[in-house]
Order: sequence, then structure tokens, then C-alpha cells
Amino acid sequence: MSKSGTVYLVGAGPGDPGLVTLRAKECIENADAIVYDHLANPQMLSWARDDAEIVYAGKEAGESQLSQQGINALLIEKAREGKQVVRLKGGDPFVFGRGAEEAQAIADAGIPFEVVPGITSAIAGPAYAGIPMTHRAHNSHVTFFTGHEDPAKAESAIDYAALAKLGGTQVMLMGVERLGSITSEMLKQGVRSDLPVALVRSATTGKQETLTGTLADIAQKAVASDFKAPAVAVFGEVVALRDGLNWYEKRPLLGKRIVVTRTRNQASVLSGKLRALGAHVIELPTIRIEPPSNLREFAELVQDAHIYDWIVFTSANGVEALFDVFFKLYDDAREIGGVHIAAIGPATAQRVKDFHLHVDLQPDEFVAEAVVREFKKQGSIENLRILLVRAETARDTLPKELSALGAIVDEAFAYRTVPETRDTSGARRQLMCDGADLITFTSSSTVENFLALRLPWPKGMRIASIGPITSKTVRDQGLKVDVEARRHDINGLVQ
Repeated sequence: MSKSGTVYLVGAGPGDPGLVTLRAKECIENADAIVYDHLANPQMLSWARDDAEIVYAGKEAGESQLSQQGINALLIEKAREGKQVVRLKGGDPFVFGRGAEEAQAIADAGIPFEVVPGITSAIAGPAYAGIPMTHRAHNSHVTFFTGHEDPAKAESAIDYAALAKLGGTQVMLMGVERLGSITSEMLKQGVRSDLPVALVRSATTGKQETLTGTLADIAQKAVASDFKAPAVAVFGEVVALRDGLNWYEKRPLLGKRIVVTRTRNQASVLSGKLRALGAHVIELPTIRIEPPSNLREFAELVQDAHIYDWIVFTSANGVEALFDVFFKLYDDAREIGGVHIAAIGPATAQRVKDFHLHVDLQPDEFVAEAVVREFKKQGSIENLRILLVRAETARDTLPKELSALGAIVDEAFAYRTVPETRDTSGARRQLMCDGADLITFTSSSTVENFLALRLPWPKGMRIASIGPITSKTVRDQGLKVDVEARRHDINGLVQ
């Protein structure tokens, strides 16, 4: 009999991928199978292995992909196949998420399991809305309750009379649809009608919205503004502190939907900067980096890197590819000899420095023409041997111009940029259904491959380009560039 795998009940946090624990990310990265629900941000699936099995088991109000019994059976089945299974649940798996029921079923089946706690929206939602759970001047206790109880119960297990007497801060999860009846019951039990109340929707994401009112009018306001789940409700005097503590919803890009088309591995840098400004980021990778077609030829050039006068890196991908091969051939960075290094762009230069090497030439402009100008300033480069590390498909400006100046140029094709065919997070469907305000292009290949997907162009979606070469490709496709970065790198694009 084969050894059973382990099930990891992982808290996906309140929405922002940056708020998950290190342990949660580690579990996702190592999983053979991932079963996730609709409150788990699907962008986290980009951390999964390419060969991981991904199963959506979302349960939204009124409909579900799988019954709870079906989910339990699926987790047990995958574990009995010897797989490491991640059950990715929004918030914390043991806070109104039926994680306890899943854990019981797994334990009864004799399957090993682990619980990885997550930040619950019951705390994160109010915090991101500027509402503290406690304040010495207002309350000394917090109560959490659900507005969506087991429908099989004959009557509610929530003692609203006790809640009324208890006071303090009270937080309700999953009850927006029943807000009218719940607030009516609280009023009936003697809770004062002017008690401050706040509803926080899609907390910690670029879609976050907060609606405030009183116990008497919050339900009416929610209906009037079509305020829907997922949301948490906060009842108590601490809600009044929001006026002075509302920090997140003041961010400049809050509510803006921005598409990032970089590779899965590289998207996080740009996405993180945009999320920090409040944007709702849709990571829709259009390219993937793969080894070069002729890896042996590339390896031979890397092996002889020490014979060159200069190595020119055009991207961070080239740096990583070269040193990946280099350290399989040599165990000491000094084996690269006295070669000088040129790098286009700060990200490329930083990647070189990560290997404890000095960058001798870095142009202020991040284009091939600027490298040529910098070499001209160096004086004659006639008969200098230059190894140009680049993608298989790229402009031929550098090799042509450097050769014209008398240099002996060898092109080392370090990697291929190929179309990304996978969409594990459902980003394409999300773009088609919800649209976007802006799409970012960081290279010509991201433009070409996005258009090759033939997705309907969302109404009003504008284009931001990292620089003139990418912008030219956009215009060649008959599109308008609305924003072009003055500084042609990720920081420039964000600015």
C-alpha cells in the first residue's frame, strides 16, 4: 500500500497576496494538488509548480462547484494517491470557513494533516478601513459571529439578547444578505439605534469599499448602494475612529484595475508596487522564459567567457541564464577573469551585482542605442571581443552597431521568450468579465502575445508602455499608447 500524502489546510488571508504567511506560500510552492475556494485570491496560484493539479471548489451564495462532502472526499482521494494536498481557504481555515469539518473528515480517514493559520478578514477588513478592533477609550472586548449559520439548524444559535448586553466591538462575517433581519433583531433586543456600523467589502484589495451608517440605517444604505458580499460588518464605537484612521482607501490607485503582462516569475515586482498604491492587479502573463534552442552552443560561449574583453547583458533574464550555466561549469566567480561588464537597465545591473560582480558600463537610457553611445565614449573598441548575452528574438541594433565600430561580437542566445499558454488563476476570464482601466506592456513580446490571445478589448482600457521600443510595437499594431515611462524600467512605469 502506497504511503498517504498530507493535507494542508492553508489560510489564504483576506485578499492581498502579501498578507499570507511564509508557511502558506511554502505549502503552495510544494503542493502536488491545490483545491481552492472563491475567497482565496487566485493570483496565489502563480506560486504553484507548473505540474501541480489545480481544482476550483468555490462555494458562493446560492451555488457551488462541489458540495462540502464532495470537497472532503476529494481531499482524501488526492492524499491517498500519495500527493501533498493544499486546501486553500480564504481568511483563516478555522474561522467560519468549515475548515474544522474538513479537518474532522480528513482525521477520520486516517490522513495526516496540518493547519496553516491565516489572517481573517474579521480583523484585516476593519484594519484596512481604519477601524481598530479595540481602543481603551471605547471597548475591552471583541465578539465575532456569523450571519450565515447552518441552514439545517431549527433555529439560530446566536443569542442576540446576550450580544446586546455584551456591547463592545462586534464583527459579523457572511451576513450582508441578511443584514436587514439581523439589525432588526439587534434593535429589538435593545441595542441603540445610533450605534456606529461599517461594512467593508473586498477588504485589503484594490476593490475595497467601506460603507458607514448606524444600526438604524445601515441595511437601507446597503440596499441603496447595492453593497454585496464578500463583506464584514463592524458594530461599535470604534467605527467612529475611521474618520481619522482611514489610511488604505486614500491610496492614489485604489479602485483602478491594472493588467500586468510580464512573466509569472517577474510579475510580482510590478504587481507589488501597484498594489502598494492601492491598485487591483490582474496578473495575466503573456510570455514565458525558456532555455535557448541550442543550449550546448550557449554553454560553450559561457565556458569561454573569460576570453572576452566585455560581456554585455541586455536583461536580467540573460544574467540569470549565463550564471546558471557558469556555476555548473565553475565553482568560483573569479573564473570569469578580468572581463568588463555592461548592463542595460538598473534591474539588469542589480542582478549582476547579486553575483558580487562590478558593472563597468550602464547607460542612463535603457535601450541598445545608449549602449553604443557609451562605448563610443570609451574610445576605440576596434578588435575588442564582446560577448552579447541576449534573447533569441531581439533587435539586431547592438551587434550591428558594435561590429561597425570594429568590435568582434559573439551573440550568446541565453533564452527564448515564448507565449504563455497557461492561465491557472483565471485572469483572462476575469479580464473579459470585469474589464480593466489600464494594461501594462514591458516589452514588444508582451504586446504581441497579448494581442495573439484575441481577447475582447475591454471598454476604456488604456495602455502603459515601459519605453519607446515597446511603444513602437503598440503603435505598429494600430493601438494608442496613453502612458510611456520617462525612465524605461519598472519604477519608471509605476511613476
